[in-house]
Amino acid sequence: MDIEQIKLEIKEMIIDECEKDEFTPEDISDDVELFSPLSGLELDSLDALQISMGLQKRYGVRLGDSKEFRRTVTTIEKLANFINEQNG
Repeated sequence: MDIEQIKLEIKEMIIDECEKDEFTPEDISDDVELFSPLSGLELDSLDALQISMGLQKRYGVRLGDSKEFRRTVTTIEKLANFINEQNG
């Protein structure tokens, strides 16, 4: 699977699942911490759950506990690499 395509799909999924319609995929940097104020997304724990469920539905990847989720879902780049490794 093409890593750039995965990144785009993840961004679109985050916008959709977290109802962040004011953003476009281009607004989300590949290397900014998603749950930091720098992302501008203002994601919270409910958004984390939505993202986790979306990843499971779309890619069949399951992230265990919240600590594992926070370690894996730090940036779009890291998340895309994780998905690519799991589905490789």
